[in-house]
Formats: sequence, C-alpha cells, structure tokens
Amino acid sequence: MSTLAHRIYISTLVSIVVIVTIFLFYKGMSYYTTPLEERFYHPDHAWFKPSGAFGHGLGIVGTALILIGVFGYIARKKFKSLARLGRLKYWLEFHIFLCTLGPIMILFHTAFKFGGIVSVSFWSMVAVVASGVIGRFIYVQIPRTIEGRELGLGELKEMKSDVDKILKHSYGLDDLDYKTLVESTSVIARPAGGNLLVRMASKYVEDKRTIRSVKKTLRKNNVASDSVRKVAKLIGNELSLNNRIERLQTMRTLFKYWHVAHLPFALIMLIIMVIHVAVTLAFGYRWIF
Repeated sequence: MSTLAHRIYISTLVSIVVIVTIFLFYKGMSYYTTPLEERFYHPDHAWFKPSGAFGHGLGIVGTALILIGVFGYIARKKFKSLARLGRLKYWLEFHIFLCTLGPIMILFHTAFKFGGIVSVSFWSMVAVVASGVIGRFIYVQIPRTIEGRELGLGELKEMKSDVDKILKHSYGLDDLDYKTLVESTSVIARPAGGNLLVRMASKYVEDKRTIRSVKKTLRKNNVASDSVRKVAKLIGNELSLNNRIERLQTMRTLFKYWHVAHLPFALIMLIIMVIHVAVTLAFGYRWIF
C-alpha cells in the first residue's frame, strides 16, 4: 500500500467512526438527553431502549465488531498462513478501528444507563479502549520494518545516514557552519529522570528549533531553496532516528508492562459480555427474529 493509499485508508476509517458517532447522537439526542425516570414516557422509548429494536441492534453489531477486531487480530498474529492477507500493521489499524467503533455502538446500546454486572463490563471496555490508545502510542515509538517486525538497536544504527559526508561534499559550507550542522545531529546523553512525556515534548520543541537554525545556516551560505528543504528533511529524519534509539529500551519496557494491563481488562470485558448475552437469551429477549 502506497503512502497516499494508506492515508486515504486511515482517513476513511476515522471518518466512519466520526460520522457514525454523530449520526447516533443526532438520531437519539432527544431520548438520550431525557432524564432516566422520564424515558418510559418518551414516544421513542420502545425504539431506543437497550432491548428495543434500535438499541438492541446496536448492542449486537457493536459486540460483533469487537469480537471480529479482537480475534481477527489475534489470528493474524498467531497463524503465519494469514500473512499473505496483509501486513500486521494494517491489521492492527483495522483492529483499532473495529474496537473503537464497537464500543461506541455499545455505549449507545446502553442508552447511557449503567448498572449491575454490565457496568463492570462497560468500564472494563472503557479501560481497554483507553489503554489501547496508550498502547498504540507506545507501539509507534518502537521502530519496525514495513512487515511489522521490531527493529533491533544494531539495525537502527545502520539506518543512520552519513550526514557529515553529504554536507561536506555537496553544499560548500565553511568549516564553522559545517561543524555546527554536524553537531546538530549528534546524540547527546540526557538524564533518564523526569516525566517521559515532558521530556518528549521538550525534545520535540528543541528539534524544531534545531531545524530552523539549520535552515538559517544554509540560507546564509546561499544554498538553493530546494537543497535547504532537502537537507532540513535529512537532518530532521536523523534527529527522529536519534530520539528513537535513545528511547528504544524505555518503550520496549513500557510495551511489556502495557500488555500486562491491557489483557486482563479485555478478558473481563469479554467474559462479562458473554454472560450478559447468555442471560439476555435465557430471559427470552430476541432482536428482530
């Protein structure tokens, strides 16, 4: 999948989630904003209540989306025979899509009324979604091949460009400016203490400042505009790679602990969801059948 096609793919998935959410809220806004004790008298109560045709249907579809998202992604990871059906990266993105849209539908299925054992499943689902967002953030911080395999430290270092040689032989920089630009891409050891997000935000601002300084230095040396953009992109990529190398072990450790937190919530959600469905069927609730 090309970069453009991938962007269209992601944009389509995000748009579906946003459009469905807006549609569901718009369609049932009058009912969902009615106080719980007055909903029985709402003209659309039989339609939007959790056991109603619309509400019940949302629960069924939402549950199906979650199950497909969870077990489809697990199957892709476990069975090598499915590798020909697409890269793991795309399966993960589709897993995130289904496991975001599914809970949104279940939220509207509950009509924003939580109680009993179902509330445990719902809040477990919320925890799964929230931890999934965090997990996705950690996942993308760990460099991988296009097939989704995690890169080792040695492979990352091999990806580093010979920036010093490119700058020295291609742009006619004086010695001071050449030294300044090369030093801008060097790895500086930093203390590991402090809040990780704060350190990442601080480094992001620092890198942006470095790129601006690089552009200023190149323009001072009368480097052509297209070459300025090319060198700035080259140094930006180098800085990004340096940051990933510096944070690699931290992100690996966080990802390991993330699995410990994410999996139990997912299991609790699925177990109680099965119990909820079984009890519903035992009490004779049916959808449109």
